[in-house]
Amino acid sequence: MRAMKNIVILISGRGSNMQAIVHAARAGGWPARIAAVISNRPDAAGLAFAQAQGIPTAVVANREFPNRECFDAALQREIDRFAPDLVVLAGFMRILTEPFVAHYAGRMLNIHPSLLPSFPGLATHRQALAAGVRVHGATVHFVTADLDHGPIVAQAAVAVEAGDTESSLAERVLAQEHIIYPEAVRCFVEDRLAIDNGLVRVAPPVQA
Repeated sequence: MRAMKNIVILISGRGSNMQAIVHAARAGGWPARIAAVISNRPDAAGLAFAQAQGIPTAVVANREFPNRECFDAALQREIDRFAPDLVVLAGFMRILTEPFVAHYAGRMLNIHPSLLPSFPGLATHRQALAAGVRVHGATVHFVTADLDHGPIVAQAAVAVEAGDTESSLAERVLAQEHIIYPEAVRCFVEDRLAIDNGLVRVAPPVQA
C-alpha cells in the first residue's frame, strides 16, 4: 500500500485549478492529502474555498518583503511546515528564484496556458491569436529555473476557432486545464512519473 503523500498548492487568485485538484483527489480516493493552500495575496478568493473544505491555509504576502529572495525564503519555510511531497503551482503569479526551485526539484508542478515551448510568459492567448496558430492549449510541466520550461508531463490541445477572442479561447483552454492538471497530479502521487534525460515517462495505472 502506498504511503499518503502531502500536496501543498500555491495560488494567487480564485484557484480554479486548485479546486479541480481538490475535487478530483476526494472523488478519486487518491493516496494523498491536500496538506495546505498557500497564497501570496491575502485577498485570493481561493483561500475561502480551501477553508470551506477544511484545508489549512496560509498567506505569505510578497509585498511585505524587500525582494524576491527574502519572499521565497519565507515562502519555503511556510511550505515546508506541511512536509510536502509535491508542490503544485495553480495560478501562482510569481517568478521563483533558483534556490527555491532547486529545493523542490522533481516535486513541483506548474500548468501554463499554452502548448509549451510556444508562448511562454504572460498573455498567452493574445500571443496565440496574434501568431495565427490553429491549435492552442495547455501544458503541465515540472518546474525548473527557466521560466515556463521544464519536463512536460501532459498537454491538451484546443482548436482556435474563427472569431475567437482572448476570453473565448481562454475559457476553452481553462476547461482542459481542469482535466489534465488533476490527472498529472494523480500520476505523481501514484508514483507513475519518472524524468529520464529531461523527458517525462508516464507509467500506466496499476490494475486492481
